[in-house]
Amino acid sequence: PASRPRPQVANAPAPQVGGLGWPVSGSLLTAYGGRLPDGRSSTGVLIGAPAGTPVKAVADGTVVFAEWMTGYGMLLIVDHGNGYMSLYAHNDALLKNAGDRVTRGETLASVGNSGGQGRSGLYFELRQGGKPVNPATWLQRR
Repeated sequence: PASRPRPQVANAPAPQVGGLGWPVSGSLLTAYGGRLPDGRSSTGVLIGAPAGTPVKAVADGTVVFAEWMTGYGMLLIVDHGNGYMSLYAHNDALLKNAGDRVTRGETLASVGNSGGQGRSGLYFELRQGGKPVNPATWLQRR
């Protein structure tokens, strides 16, 4: 039998500087490079918000991790293609599973206090090629 052509995997366009939506409404508790409540240096941002507040995808992508991880609590990671990933940690509940496709603005989880940061909020990281980048550069100004 003739071999079938392999389907093409479309890479999402790379996120644009200043073009991503914010993952949650709340107050910035710890900026990129600042000190987290446990004393570690932050490679993301900690945003204070009431428990249960919806956590939204900052861009289209595929969920690649959705479970507990020490130091992050209930963690969800979205692969946006082209080496970009977003991490959403300290959630109370995860509403998506690994393998789920998500769109920008879609609810992924709810804010909580898992992972031991001491108060209700979302820890958010953006990574490019596995290395953390300052998410403030990529998120829309508010």
